[in-house]
Amino acid sequence: MSEVTLSIGGKDYAVACGDGEEEHVAKLGASIDAKLTAMGDTGVNESRRLLFAALLLADEVVELKARTEAPAPAPAEDGETASSLERMADRLESCASLLEKP
Repeated sequence: MSEVTLSIGGKDYAVACGDGEEEHVAKLGASIDAKLTAMGDTGVNESRRLLFAALLLADEVVELKARTEAPAPAPAEDGETASSLERMADRLESCASLLEKP
């Protein structure tokens, strides 16, 4: 068993991992830290910021899985693209509003 120290949101976290997985775990931690940095200071506590970053990353994973599992869609018309973007924005706003509730 190995241990990796991840720097996320300005704090260091010691994380246990399997031998040989250190680099992969470090990359995952860097991905979380990058999400937090991109979000900026949202005015919410650390736990909520980490939760929001995790939700954003999970959303990306679901979208990528859907793209690889589903057949390639026909080219979208402008109205379809706008509708898709609006749905995505609505989902992100819903996540944000849940995080802002006490």
